[in-house]
Amino acid sequence: MNAYSTKTSPEEAVKDIRSQLDKPDYKALLFFASSSFAPDKLSLEMQKAFPGIPVFGCTSAGEIINEKMLKNSVVAMGFGDNLLEDIKVGVIENVHKKDAVEQAFSYFEKYYKQSMLEMDPSQYIGIILIDGLSVAEEKIMDRIGDLTNVTFIGGSAGDDLKFKSTYVSAHGKSYTKAAVLALMKPGTGFDIIKTQSFCQIDKQLAATKVNEAKREVLEFNNKAASDAYAQAIEKPVENINEYFMHNPLGLMVGDEPYVRSPQQIIGNTMVFYCNVKQGMKLSILQSEDIVSDTQKVLEKKKKEIGNFSALINFNCILRTLELENKGQTEAYGKLFAGIPTIGFSTYGEQYIGHINQTATMLVFKDKS
Repeated sequence: MNAYSTKTSPEEAVKDIRSQLDKPDYKALLFFASSSFAPDKLSLEMQKAFPGIPVFGCTSAGEIINEKMLKNSVVAMGFGDNLLEDIKVGVIENVHKKDAVEQAFSYFEKYYKQSMLEMDPSQYIGIILIDGLSVAEEKIMDRIGDLTNVTFIGGSAGDDLKFKSTYVSAHGKSYTKAAVLALMKPGTGFDIIKTQSFCQIDKQLAATKVNEAKREVLEFNNKAASDAYAQAIEKPVENINEYFMHNPLGLMVGDEPYVRSPQQIIGNTMVFYCNVKQGMKLSILQSEDIVSDTQKVLEKKKKEIGNFSALINFNCILRTLELENKGQTEAYGKLFAGIPTIGFSTYGEQYIGHINQTATMLVFKDKS
């Protein structure tokens, strides 16, 4: 069902993957790969190795397979009848193009012979992989939400922290400034896990002056953004970038935070990894232990739906970096022992919008 390779050439890595995934009846194949592999070549070789089915994926900032967190590897999952009844994979070749989502959805509607608005969200699930440097995630996710009730979950492609170019792949080709959408009709029950490993602090910041196009906040609470943030976390303004990872901001929906992570300070302006809208009220968050928090949400979901037959993990690169800094990557990997898992370290996560410092996971129920 899933496989990985640390071979260094695309040809050898794909050959290795194919030897492990030797069943003839896969309906689709999903892969995540280090940017050390030439994306055009890898995408072509993957499609040639699995002819006649949709093969799709993206570049990453680290790969996840079962109990392992890897680098410079390729991980893949084949979907058989037990997981998938049907799937269609489409490409948005230019995420900045008007009506980009509409065109992709038209493609799905022709295939499934059903309006995207009428599709039952308990029967269908979408995966989105998008260029992680496109700054287009919010626009695409907002439009998806306008046009369908089907949930789309996924991640922003990475390039191993080089921040130069990221790629999505489908049908033997790779694309930049693009997105791949997969609309799936699972052959078993499915559910979504979202976890961010933060608690809310009783401090709020209202975005009173923003530049949404550049993901910049100029003012919080009618003060220079950097000064207001420093005051809220009670730290010297000249040192606040040291606290970005541990004290991001959260848009609270009930008790659930949707994380907005600061990226850098330019003058007194705070630049974020995702949009902060004008007037948005955000809470200061405090980091908690990623391993114990993730263990809790996995156990809770298992109690709700039973055992998992497969799991796809879109895990923020900032979470991965924190796990590495704390020496917890092995402990994190062990949480997925016994669950066929693939995933990657993302430049952003998609689930009801674009968020940061979160793990969004698609889980498939075990039929047995």
